[in-house]
Amino acid sequence: MATIEECRSALDKLSDSMQRAEGDVRDAAALDRSVSCHITDLDVTFVGRMRGGRIEVHDTVPGPPPGKAEIRLAMTGDDLVALVGGELHFAKAWGSGRVKLHASVRDLFQLRKLL
Repeated sequence: MATIEECRSALDKLSDSMQRAEGDVRDAAALDRSVSCHITDLDVTFVGRMRGGRIEVHDTVPGPPPGKAEIRLAMTGDDLVALVGGELHFAKAWGSGRVKLHASVRDLFQLRKLL
């Protein structure tokens, strides 16, 4: 099972990748939205903001998200690490229910370029 530190590191790695993106992917990464990522097996949530092509994690809180972020993810720590490491394909994980993503329809269209 991935640790909180490994999950935080994976989010930092994802943020770095987003900042280096080009073209349509860079446009999608430029959204300015509140974000939460609930790590279900650790029962912690990373809370922050996606802006300027980065994910800024402001806090790590116990339990499910304390509020309703504009973009909400939920998955196990191992799945987060595997997604960021390229070992797990997002569409397959989302389609099977391993990863849950909640966002507005407009944001989903933008995010699909990232994922």
